[in-house]
Amino acid sequence: MLFVVLMIAFFGDSCSVDHLIILNEILSYEQSLDPEQCENILEQIYSYNDMCTSEIEILDCG
Repeated sequence: MLFVVLMIAFFGDSCSVDHLIILNEILSYEQSLDPEQCENILEQIYSYNDMCTSEIEILDCG
């Protein structure tokens, strides 16, 4: 997985890499349901949505 992310980082745009990283973080959060981790992911999503054309749905940290 890391190799794929590194290849995309060198040959792709940063939005693609950021999208993969955030999706991985969301999968990790869904297993732990840690509220602090959710807040960190939300910050990453807001930043990503501001910088990139595609958008990631906002998580409900409840």
